[in-house]
Amino acid sequence: MNGYLVTTLLSAPGLRVERIVSAGQQSPPGFWYDQSEDEWVVVLEGAAALEFEGQQEPVRLAPGDWVNIPAHRRHRVAWTAPARRTVWLAIHYHA
Repeated sequence: MNGYLVTTLLSAPGLRVERIVSAGQQSPPGFWYDQSEDEWVVVLEGAAALEFEGQQEPVRLAPGDWVNIPAHRRHRVAWTAPARRTVWLAIHYHA
């Protein structure tokens, strides 16, 4: 798998639900997500780690682990499991 596979499951005003599948991906060096909406994300399968700007340690995620990311909270994917797929459920919303 060369990149993330993103499937939009539901889209409505102020809400988007996505299924994301990755395998060994990470954000490019120096790249940070800076989204205009809030995002709640849970790992359903696999493993990953997210880095947040200004935070020393990455947040490790295993199946069932979730994190809520406020709008404009700069973050990046430190890594996803290289030997197996990681499946995420992401809910983007406006609070």
